[in-house]
Amino acid sequence: MVLDKLTVSLKSTLNKITGGIFIDKNVINEIVKDIQRALLSSDVNVKLVLEISKKIKERALNEKSPTGITKKEFLIKIIYEELVQFLGGDSEQIKIEKKPFIFMLVGLFGNGKTTSAIKLSKFYKKRGKKVCCISTDTWRPAAFTQLKQGCSQLDVPVFGNPELKDPVQIFNQFKDKLYEYDIVIVDTAGRDALSDELIQELNNISSQIHSDYNLLVIGADQGQNAQKQAQTFHDTCGVNGVLITKLDGTAKGGGALSACATTGANVKFIGIGEKPDDLEIFEPKRFVSRLLGMGDIEGLLEKVQDAFKETDVEDMGKKLLKGEFNLLDLFEQMSSLKKMGSVSKIMDLIPGMSNVNIPKEALDMGEKNMDKWKFALDSMTKAELEDPSTITQERIERISKGSGRNNGEVKELLQQFKKSKKMIRLMKGGQGTGKMAGLANKMKGMMGGKLPF
Repeated sequence: MVLDKLTVSLKSTLNKITGGIFIDKNVINEIVKDIQRALLSSDVNVKLVLEISKKIKERALNEKSPTGITKKEFLIKIIYEELVQFLGGDSEQIKIEKKPFIFMLVGLFGNGKTTSAIKLSKFYKKRGKKVCCISTDTWRPAAFTQLKQGCSQLDVPVFGNPELKDPVQIFNQFKDKLYEYDIVIVDTAGRDALSDELIQELNNISSQIHSDYNLLVIGADQGQNAQKQAQTFHDTCGVNGVLITKLDGTAKGGGALSACATTGANVKFIGIGEKPDDLEIFEPKRFVSRLLGMGDIEGLLEKVQDAFKETDVEDMGKKLLKGEFNLLDLFEQMSSLKKMGSVSKIMDLIPGMSNVNIPKEALDMGEKNMDKWKFALDSMTKAELEDPSTITQERIERISKGSGRNNGEVKELLQQFKKSKKMIRLMKGGQGTGKMAGLANKMKGMMGGKLPF
């Protein structure tokens, strides 16, 4: 989960509210101080912390809770609303209204511009857009190669000329080709620090390419320096939005998140890992909901829809409700689940689950088991996957050797499968039928008529 320490602090504050007997002025003052400490420890600017805490305190003391809502619930609602507003309020997605739509990525060295260009390419290609990238970074020798290698895996073309030392010349060389694409992502050069040289270079290229959207790429590890960076880049080339990287690491992140408040350019994307898929649209409401341990059901359903094909979802729903399920189905579903990300990330998206005290070691063990079992499943024949009852001791030994797992691990997989099969049969046979049907109908409704498993 991003911003783990801030999440723990804010959840502790909410627990103090829900666990208290009543809410009075002293309790409100104590809660506000807790929020101040949590934000300051996450590198949020002092002035901004004082502003948000003042708003929370004034609303908590002066506003009356609506009918049907307790004072505790209303206080939590105020904290939620003010944090959302602090991070940009109602988010507006970037509108792609012309062809080609040109993104220009700007930022300092080490913040992840090139990696972000690859992620953006994947993001928009998944949404049916024809995408290309162009490298105008003449300072970092490996920039063009890195971008080309990353995009080649996505079948996204990359234009550039390492022989040229003028970014404007590079862009003009390929300018006519760009009209074939819906989206063009321009990866610009950075420097170790903000300098007159970098500012001049950005001014030159910005005036030539006439980009439609200037996206500042900034690392979560920049701390309160992020505010100065955001303002300077905004003054230089007019930053429209911010992409924050490294939010999956140990960085505090608050400085980068709050930097946008100084420029009026809201955070549009967040990077939550190293893979091309590890990019999310930043929506303050959903982000704050996760920070406070309330989950993000929309984010979960999006991951489910991305990981599971529509036909697979329908077929699996029918099989489960009929009590039909074999190792081949398990193999396919485990492959799809891996696409959704780590177990801990999925847990954060489920409402209420982030408050369940499951040790990280247990989650890691669950992921390791999935990896081990997938190797074992991959070493089975199609006939064995379709009918696990044919798997004898001799076959277990063959599967063990083929997968590099020991006999005990293969047997453990088969035992877990039998338990799952038994549970499905019980639900089909009458014990728990109502619960199964209720769960199925509920999930169908959430998925617009499609079962996600």
